[in-house]
Amino acid sequence: MLPRRLEATRIARVKAALFIVCLMPLGLLVWRGFTGGLTANPIEFITHTTGWWALSFLMITLAVTPIRRLLEMPWLLRLRRMLGLYAFFYASLHFLMWLVVDQFFDWEAIVKDIAKRPYISVGFAAFLLLLPLAATSTNAMVRRLGATRWQLLHRLVYLTATLGVVHFWWLVKKDIREPAVFAMILIMLLGARLVTRWRKRALPLVSSAQRE
Repeated sequence: MLPRRLEATRIARVKAALFIVCLMPLGLLVWRGFTGGLTANPIEFITHTTGWWALSFLMITLAVTPIRRLLEMPWLLRLRRMLGLYAFFYASLHFLMWLVVDQFFDWEAIVKDIAKRPYISVGFAAFLLLLPLAATSTNAMVRRLGATRWQLLHRLVYLTATLGVVHFWWLVKKDIREPAVFAMILIMLLGARLVTRWRKRALPLVSSAQRE
């Protein structure tokens, strides 16, 4: 019992520290706001910064599983939900900056913006896909949906991350260095999952061949 209690205490402390660390980008934005560090175009700066962090947290969330397997640290999975919710949190801030501050609820202009600008259409689609993922992130929803259906639903995160990278790539247009880095990270993370899945399928075949 004692080792389990110690492990639970350690994980609780890690979660508390992670919670604070994940809030630091927002804290930095607030600090820059009070000190005049939001550049000459604060709306654009805040919108881009929150979007960057939303995509970063998506990548970090996707990285938990391969890192857990590589380092053989199963307890890392307990941090994945918080990281995913922070991705949704910063994506929501990113979306609200565009909806409220930039467009000021001008629904006609919003519809035209979504229809005419591909990067906004893709970004909007990515945000919509995040909504069911965030809404079903609780243990109660896992039980209600069942583990299999819940896992199938949460595979939408792969499409969401892909759309997020495309949104960023189309947004910057010329200087694609940062979105290219995100694209490479995403390819490696998805590739790691494909390799793991291939190994799981190949293992029974190898075992069967050895028995024969």
